[in-house]
Amino acid sequence: MTDFLGPYQLGPNDTAENGIYTGDARELARWIPDESIDLIFTDPVYDQIEDYRWLAEMAAVALQPDRSCLSWIATPLLSQILRVMEPPLRYAWMMNLQKYGPCYPGKPGICIITQCLWMEKGNSKTYSKIADWFGGKNTGKLPEMRNQHHWSKPQSVYAKWLTAFAKDEFIIFDPFTGGGTVPAVCKMLGRRYLAFEINPETADLARERVRNTQPPLFVLGHEQLDMEMP
Repeated sequence: MTDFLGPYQLGPNDTAENGIYTGDARELARWIPDESIDLIFTDPVYDQIEDYRWLAEMAAVALQPDRSCLSWIATPLLSQILRVMEPPLRYAWMMNLQKYGPCYPGKPGICIITQCLWMEKGNSKTYSKIADWFGGKNTGKLPEMRNQHHWSKPQSVYAKWLTAFAKDEFIIFDPFTGGGTVPAVCKMLGRRYLAFEINPETADLARERVRNTQPPLFVLGHEQLDMEMP
C-alpha cells in the first residue's frame, strides 16, 4: 500500500503499513485489494444496521480465506445484524465484555454486558485459542479509559483478542476506528493495521493516541497477556 488509498491520503506521521485514513469507509474500501486483509476488528454505530450489511459484504471480498471479522454490537439488535451479515459471512460465536458503568455519557443506567460478534469467511480454525468472556471490573474507571473516545472499549480486551486471532504478520483492519483503539493496540503489539475514520477531528485524535502509544519492547505471549488483564 502507498501513502494514498485511491484519492485519500494518510495522516501525518502515518505509514502505509500502519495508517489511519480520513474518509467514508465505503469509499475508502473500494481501493483495498481483494483478499489482502487478515482480520477485521471494528466498532460500528450499533443502530446503523446497513453498516453491518456493508461490513459483511466488504469482508467477504477483502478478507483472505478462513479469516475472521469481529464487530461490537448492541445485543437487542443481534437478530437484525445477523440477518444482514449472514450470508455473506458465517456466524462463528459471540464474545462478551462484562462492564459496569453508564451506557451513555451523562445518562444514568448500567451496562452489564457488551458483546462482540465473531463472523468468519470460511473457517478461521481459532476456536481453541479464544477466551470468549472478558471483564469483571468497572471498565469505565480503568486508567487506560481516561480521555478516550466515549465509545472506547478497554485496550486490554483488544490486546487479548487481537493476539488470539492475528498472527504477527497479519494485517488488521478497522473501518470505523473512532478514537483509534485498534491502531493503538496494534502498535502496542507490533502488528500492522489499516484504519478508517470519517470524522476528521476524531481521526486526528486517533492519530495522536497512536503517536502517544509506545511500541513493544517485546511481544507478549498468551501467558503474559493473561497476567496483564484486569
